[in-house]
Amino acid sequence: MDSTLLTRQLEALLDSDDWLTNSAQTVAFIHTNIASLNWTGFYLQRSPQLLTLGPFQGNPACNPIPFSKGVCGAAATQRRTQRVADVHAFPGHIACDSASRSELVIPIVSEGQLWGVLDIDSPLPERFSEEDQATIEALCEVFINATRLPLFV
Repeated sequence: MDSTLLTRQLEALLDSDDWLTNSAQTVAFIHTNIASLNWTGFYLQRSPQLLTLGPFQGNPACNPIPFSKGVCGAAATQRRTQRVADVHAFPGHIACDSASRSELVIPIVSEGQLWGVLDIDSPLPERFSEEDQATIEALCEVFINATRLPLFV
């Protein structure tokens, strides 16, 4: 996966500063350009301690997700990327799609406040490497830098 090329392509794609347009474009871009994914989407912090489903690609999803549950909740609470090789071994994992085996969740922080998380699932165990994490974190930075992110809480 060529991180520099993907970053440049996403920068060119995000020609608006609208959060809804850019979040939908970012999710679609990642979902179609990164192999072996079965779900890619944003969960937004629109209420305290609660994530609400935003733009996504994949099967219908769980909604809402409290900060106290699952990989998304851990990323939101800790404000740190969660890379999980085996979701079935993660305490409190929320099984929205039984086909998901590994997960990567990146917190999206704007002006020091949590805006939401980018959640990416794969049907393959141990799908996400450190390199994958760095690439997707770089894509999230492109999204953050290109977008006027409203804080909902």
